[in-house]
Amino acid sequence: MKLLLDTHIWLWSRGEPARLRRRVARALEKASNELWLSPLSVWELAVLVQRGKVSVDPSVEEWVRLALERISVREAPLTSDVVLCAREVYLPHRDPVDTLLAATARFYDLTLVTADEHTLAGKGFSALANR
Repeated sequence: MKLLLDTHIWLWSRGEPARLRRRVARALEKASNELWLSPLSVWELAVLVQRGKVSVDPSVEEWVRLALERISVREAPLTSDVVLCAREVYLPHRDPVDTLLAATARFYDLTLVTADEHTLAGKGFSALANR
């Protein structure tokens, strides 16, 4: 299975693994599964750090570098094809990052791992719920 980690799932897997449900934790640990991350999640982390909602040590750049070294993760590039694919997904809210993550999952045939109930209520992409 190819899993696209929503930003909070990525952060929880690195710093708060107890927040992951057993099924999700097993999926992330299973060697045959591919883990994918969007650059949008790195951007979202940087914004959260800048706003003081999340703290990382020593810097966001170093934290991201170390986090990406510790797990085998592939980058899911944000391309014009992904952006155009966003027209093919539906989310009941208008968060552009969530929409683009869902479109990324659809375009690259990935399963979006998320705990976001609004995103899980969406259509047009595959999701694995952390509930």
